[in-house]
Amino acid sequence: MFSFEVVPGALAKDILDSSVLRVVELVEDAYLRHADGHTINPDSYFLRFPDKPDARIIALPAFADLPAAPVAGIKWIASFPSNVRRDVPRASAVLVLNDYETGYPTALLEAASISAARTAASAAVAARALAVSLPGNGEVAVFGAGVIARAVLRYLAAVGYRMDRLRVFDPHADSADHLVRWAEAELGLVAARVASPSEALTAQTVVTATTAATPHLSRPLEAGQVALNISLRDFAPSVVLGAQNYLDDIEHCMKANTSPHLAEQQVGHRDFVTGTIADLLRGRALPDPGRGVLVSPFGLGVLDLAVGQHVLLTAREQRSALEVPDFFGETRRW
Repeated sequence: MFSFEVVPGALAKDILDSSVLRVVELVEDAYLRHADGHTINPDSYFLRFPDKPDARIIALPAFADLPAAPVAGIKWIASFPSNVRRDVPRASAVLVLNDYETGYPTALLEAASISAARTAASAAVAARALAVSLPGNGEVAVFGAGVIARAVLRYLAAVGYRMDRLRVFDPHADSADHLVRWAEAELGLVAARVASPSEALTAQTVVTATTAATPHLSRPLEAGQVALNISLRDFAPSVVLGAQNYLDDIEHCMKANTSPHLAEQQVGHRDFVTGTIADLLRGRALPDPGRGVLVSPFGLGVLDLAVGQHVLLTAREQRSALEVPDFFGETRRW
């Protein structure tokens, strides 16, 4: 009851890298459980800094009744885009898991890789479901050449989403070149850096994984084009209003000036929302091939719980989790 374990980042990453398809299964299951009311996913809470307007630290509390065991927890994730200039990752995170029976915290996990994995898996789950009606033609473009972009490409490849040729746009040319080389070596893609957004936007599948605080892409999506709006704020409201839109959770996504939230503010309604990712998975809101599709997963805390629980249980099975003796100062009331 009073044990407390720590899972370091290198261990978490090794577990995730060796279980990509299992992570996809867990994220898909979490979406369906969320749709069926077996989760609690409050609003995310944003800590912002007046002298660092592009930086934030976000708290994502959640509860999920998962197959292995019900679990509560919170992810505390920082996004400091200026880190890129220091050649370190933009995001850092920890995940605390709590025992549902007692409320006691049971584990602390370094969670940057967990967050990246659940984000990438959410994109892969949606893309695979969409491909039934809108199969990819192999042309893929990525905006932003960081950790998330790399993870999304890895997960798209794992679920068999068609990718033959990749275009990478990032204002930071060195980052774009790194992703190009990685995609060629690891995924066998024909990849190239492009010099302008317009060159990337002609791809059939577009992935946005940037740190953009406001929309910067206003070109309408074409018929049969799929955009995975991972970074949430890249597309102008006009693009949202002209597309079929799938969100991981409608209420959760209509906040914090995401692209769909800005569209809602502009028109005063949500009629442009086609459905949720769960609706798509269950065939209740299939896309029209004659229109473009925009998928905007805000990032549900229940996904972090599902992936984090998998990492913790695997670390325990491997006897690799680090137990912290006497973590709790008092274990009796009297």
